[in-house]
This record gives sequence, structure tokens and C-alpha cells, in this order.
Amino acid sequence: MVPRLRPRVFLDSNVVFSAVYSPYGPPGIILLHLASGDIVGVVSQMVLAEVVRAVRKKNPGILPVLRTLLVDAPIEVVADPPIKSVGRWRGGLSPMDAIIVEAAVAAKPDYFVTGDHHFLDDTSIAKDSGLRIVTPADYLKRQGDWLANAKT
Repeated sequence: MVPRLRPRVFLDSNVVFSAVYSPYGPPGIILLHLASGDIVGVVSQMVLAEVVRAVRKKNPGILPVLRTLLVDAPIEVVADPPIKSVGRWRGGLSPMDAIIVEAAVAAKPDYFVTGDHHFLDDTSIAKDSGLRIVTPADYLKRQGDWLANAKT
């Protein structure tokens, strides 16, 4: 199997919201790499809807920033999976989280980047899904050498 030239990264809603709200932390740095084409960013329809809902509720003044990001950054939006396909996750996750995990599985990312501890702390989710689930800071640490070398 030939390695991908750019990592494919599924972003959870909290990562996108955090990046738009405050672009200086790890989520913001990840979106800078996405905007520059260093990584392929992927979200699901539900993730996108959650981000828009959170921005409208918590800080509607940054809606133009979100709009610019979605227009200018090459974010791939994948369809939410059918409800019948998320049944295996319902025991340990809320229905919305089950849909997000299944969408991430279907997207076949190299990483699932999230700040939600219910995804990070329950190791069975990563094991059963095959996803590499990491925090934004951990993702940047793991990719540090690759991202530095991609610029040269």
C-alpha cells in the first residue's frame, strides 16, 4: 500500500469550533495546515451542523469566520451514515456520537481528532472502529516531523 502524501484527518465539531473561536491553539494550527493544503480535512454533515449550531448559540459574531473557512479551506463533507448502521455504537455512545463515529469510520481517515473525552477515554471505541483517536495537541505532536518536512 502506498502511503498518502497528505494525512486524512476527520475533525470533530469541538475541534472546528475551537479553531474558529480561537485560532492560536492546536485546533487553529490544524486548520491552518488544512487551509494550506498540508492535510485533508474531513467532517460529517452532523459535525458541520453541530459547529454551526454552537457558533450561532455561543458566539454568532464569528459566523463570517466560519463561512470563510468553509469556502476557502478544502474541507471534505461526508454524508451521515444511515441510522441502521450505527447500532453497534448505541450501547456506549449517544445516538449523535454514534453517527459521528460511524461517519468517521466510513471516511477512512488516518486520524480522528477530537477533544471529547468520551471518545478519547473509552479505548474500546478506537479498538472496535479501527480509528486512531487523538486530541488536537497529540495529533500535532505525532505529525510534527511530517508537517515540518512538508514545508521544505
